[in-house]
Amino acid sequence: MLRLSKKADYALMAMKHLARKPDSAASTSAREIAEQYDIPIELMAKVLQRLARSGLLTSHQGTRGGYTLSKPTPSISVADIIQAIDGPLTVTACSSEDEACEQFDKCNVRDPLWRIKDRILASLAECSLHEISTDMPVPESDVVPLTLRTR
Repeated sequence: MLRLSKKADYALMAMKHLARKPDSAASTSAREIAEQYDIPIELMAKVLQRLARSGLLTSHQGTRGGYTLSKPTPSISVADIIQAIDGPLTVTACSSEDEACEQFDKCNVRDPLWRIKDRILASLAECSLHEISTDMPVPESDVVPLTLRTR
């Protein structure tokens, strides 16, 4: 099962919180976000620091310090946020071409799984923070029907 880490969940929640603020120029503290969503303050602070190091947030020091988005919401993708926290998306243990896996030369599913990973990443890259922060409905043209085959 593909699954986001808790830290990635928290990062998405924090970024959406910041995106929905009426005054986007005003800083928001880690404490404010943590208390709003019942997340441990230390964990939220680490998540926000990582987002700032990746360039998605700007950190402001001082009594009115905190965090603001460093870019407009349409230019921040869900993929950017997830990868800032969890690193590159992987779906297999052999997610790089370093050939460390003893099955690397014989594996018959590696390449198809890498293509699936690329599709997932492309989908996450197409979805912007603006889209998730405004709760925009998914256009019907973007919905891929799921069909099940039976014998």
